[in-house]
Amino acid sequence: MRVSIIQPTVKAKKRKKRVCAYARVSTDGYKQGESLENQVTYYKKLISSNTEYEFAGIFADKGITGTKDDRPEFQRMLKLCREGKIDLIITKSISRFARNTVVVLKYVRELKDIGIEVRFEKENISTISGDCELMLTVLSSFAEEESRSVSENIKWRYRKKFEKGELVINANRFLGYDKDEYGDLIINPAEAEIVKRIYTEYLNGNGMLKISKLLNSEGIPTVTGSKWNEASIRDILKNEKYKGDVMLQKTYTPNYLSKLKKRNRGQVDSYYIEDNHSPIITKEAWERVQLEMQKRAEAKGNSICSIKCLNRYPLSGILFCSKCGSPLRRRTWNSKYSCKKIVWQCSSYVKNGKDACEGTVIDDEIISRLNITESTVVKEEIQNGKKHYSYTSKGKQNGYGTEC
Repeated sequence: MRVSIIQPTVKAKKRKKRVCAYARVSTDGYKQGESLENQVTYYKKLISSNTEYEFAGIFADKGITGTKDDRPEFQRMLKLCREGKIDLIITKSISRFARNTVVVLKYVRELKDIGIEVRFEKENISTISGDCELMLTVLSSFAEEESRSVSENIKWRYRKKFEKGELVINANRFLGYDKDEYGDLIINPAEAEIVKRIYTEYLNGNGMLKISKLLNSEGIPTVTGSKWNEASIRDILKNEKYKGDVMLQKTYTPNYLSKLKKRNRGQVDSYYIEDNHSPIITKEAWERVQLEMQKRAEAKGNSICSIKCLNRYPLSGILFCSKCGSPLRRRTWNSKYSCKKIVWQCSSYVKNGKDACEGTVIDDEIISRLNITESTVVKEEIQNGKKHYSYTSKGKQNGYGTEC
């Protein structure tokens, strides 16, 4: 028997490599923004000019640190990689891809396992090369150390500012004041009237909930444009800036990788400056409000003496709704039946219904597994018909030592 091989008359067309680029700058400054634009322009030209490449997009994160892996554009790129829509990622350097050694190796290994190459231009490294892992470990360690050094320098700079009495305050999230050309606080007359009214209403006997309802009914927004609630009223009533004083470094950042802020309870120095700027509320009125708040708390059994009541459960007082900022309250659903369930639910929704807040609710069984020990905002979302949750430290802010 003779077998003849018939050669194909049409040659298989070689598929182009689908190539994308990842770019990142860590601040929102003009020069950094310009740098990001330059990176995007450069990579578009680089990929489009190669006849063997098919352009698969530019993914660029602006104003986001590379020590974490929750960058939106970075995650969007990874999603497309996992869907098999990208073959090659080009990026400027390891530090642009990520400054955290663990993050670099985690994603490089994952991408390599699904056949996707990452190419670092500055270091001239490709993840398909044999000695890639060792080189990446060494070089990304240098990048991580650089990030730690930058973090320490920033902390040092802010500490020196605080020692000199220089303010680091975000006036855009601070009702009643603006900043002048020298960075000093100046009264915003329209917003100051709202602050005065809140203090007056409270001293006239109205509670925080009633004041928030009153302001919402009149269509008066908070400084961020959201609705008022008890927490936002309380923050204004307790803020020493309205009497002309200022407390600096109320929060601090213990970990340069996570960037999560924590309430300063004596772990680092804080700085109190009296008569720093023009007051909106007299010192006497401010002190009267503090005494009144204490008096009302004691009347409800919520004084320092009854702190046990406030902290009845490990998570009491540290979970907050992402939609309105109100604390989550522990509740028992179907308490009269055998199918009862323990949940944590938005207190504003419980008190005032959907008009006040759409509400956040999470099973105690789910949240208790996380071992949460600091104030945390719980975000509830529906994806593909299922509930998904994310958790963020309530004190998390951009920069070091900033106060709102």
